[in-house]
Amino acid sequence: MTDAGTTGHAPVDALLLLSFGGPEGQEDVIPFLENVTAGRGIPTERLEEVATHYRHLGGRSPINDLNREIISNVEAELASRGRDLPVYFGNRNWTPMAADTVRQMAADGIRNAAVFATSAWGGYSGCAQYQEDIVRVLDSIDDAPSMIRLRQFYDHPLFVERFATDLRAALDAAAPGARVVFTAHSVPDAADAVAGPPELGGHLYSRQVQEASRLVADTAGVREYDVVWQSRSGPPSVPWLEPDVVDHVTALATGQGVTDVVVVPIGFISDHVEVIWDLDTELVDEVRDLGVTVTRCATPGPSREFARMIVELLDEAESGVIQSRPGCVPSLGMNRDGARCAVGCCAR
Repeated sequence: MTDAGTTGHAPVDALLLLSFGGPEGQEDVIPFLENVTAGRGIPTERLEEVATHYRHLGGRSPINDLNREIISNVEAELASRGRDLPVYFGNRNWTPMAADTVRQMAADGIRNAAVFATSAWGGYSGCAQYQEDIVRVLDSIDDAPSMIRLRQFYDHPLFVERFATDLRAALDAAAPGARVVFTAHSVPDAADAVAGPPELGGHLYSRQVQEASRLVADTAGVREYDVVWQSRSGPPSVPWLEPDVVDHVTALATGQGVTDVVVVPIGFISDHVEVIWDLDTELVDEVRDLGVTVTRCATPGPSREFARMIVELLDEAESGVIQSRPGCVPSLGMNRDGARCAVGCCAR
């Protein structure tokens, strides 16, 4: 595997969308969760607890269909630019598995592919684990194509602008004066501390989330907002990024009399289970009796702007020309500072 750098690369002959994966039916739920937690010693009862979230949706995660929608939009964007580039789909934890997809790419004669991972962020699970996925797949397949990884995109102007547009729409739909709360997936404090190469100071994930929230708020004209976390797992004795979104909104209601909240799922590109369950279901249910109305901002994945962003990231990787980055926190991969993503730069 190679990394996109400031000198650019020759045009690629395919694009691979690499994602997390999700079950397609009730019988897939536990095997999927076993894939997700392989090697971590997670007890069966904990898997069954998480499985209820998927079973609530009929055992089918929306994530695969949402990714196929993104692919369809990317294909349309490529076609509008006169480019005939095949777009493939592979997952880490469920079908279509990345290894099977790359085998098909090799059989199709693909020699030089770009990889877009469906995470905007640094850190282990959002970045380095995808790097490891790619390396493991390439090492296992003879004649696998070479691959370049498109950069992190937390501050890409199209990502920021789409979120800001949807935030303004959510504010219009909410009661006047609604409190704006940005939320992203929590991670253990220790993992966040080592996220990113040491020379960048660690805490890359949480800093990027904070910076993306600031950029979206500024673009939308929001002056006051909060940044919180969600979807934590693991034993209570292990510190994770806080405050939790449910705890925070509860505190807003009981301590400040807040009755209306606009929640912005800044950490997620599409409405998959951790948005539909943790925010639209669990959060709404937990604060309803406190008299709080939750208006949830849309995610950008299905939008034309998001597809345009992916194609622009591809253009960057091929040309070596980086467009303006409004963020003040590093974005690894192909960036103006010449930083490189490297397997092992973010510890678990």
